[in-house]
Amino acid sequence: MKPHSSEVIGVPVHLLLVDDDRLVLSTLSHALRRCGYQVATADSMTDALALLADGLRPNLAILDVRMNNGNGLELAQCLCARYQLPFIMLSAYSDTETVQEAANIGALGYLVKPINAAKMVPTIESALRRASELQELAKNTVHLQQALDTDRDVDVAVGIVMAQHRLGRLAALELLRQSARTQQRKLRDLAQDMIRAAEAVRQPDR
Repeated sequence: MKPHSSEVIGVPVHLLLVDDDRLVLSTLSHALRRCGYQVATADSMTDALALLADGLRPNLAILDVRMNNGNGLELAQCLCARYQLPFIMLSAYSDTETVQEAANIGALGYLVKPINAAKMVPTIESALRRASELQELAKNTVHLQQALDTDRDVDVAVGIVMAQHRLGRLAALELLRQSARTQQRKLRDLAQDMIRAAEAVRQPDR
């Protein structure tokens, strides 16, 4: 079989397969391993959560929608909330309501049984790519917010310097930067200290 993108770059892909049908669990896990994936299995919601509590961190979970000992959709929500774990659903049911519910809680794919591993691979690979894109987007969002917070603090501190020294904006910013270099501090940290000091001075007037 042609290597997956994950195999080409030498990164092992770990899957968590959860299904209460042990025959399905055994058959699919064996076939997926032959496709190059590392597969952990659980036949219940309880067992799946226990594996994760013990430190298992798969790249993707494949969850049966309806299990005798737990609801796959509930498990999916739990995995998202606790571990930010991407998932796809596996089910013998393809009714619109179930598919839509899975999509609403963030499923990156929906596979209908009976299915073989070869047909699962494109959905798995697509879900892995989408999960990577979403993780990168989340990181960029955090970095952007941090940058915005830094800019906001520095802007306020520049205003304080302008008022205290009667300087223009560029001169005040340069003075603030020089002060940060002299003190060997990050510009944002110095700005935050200046803001706190200014707020403390105003405190008695409140």
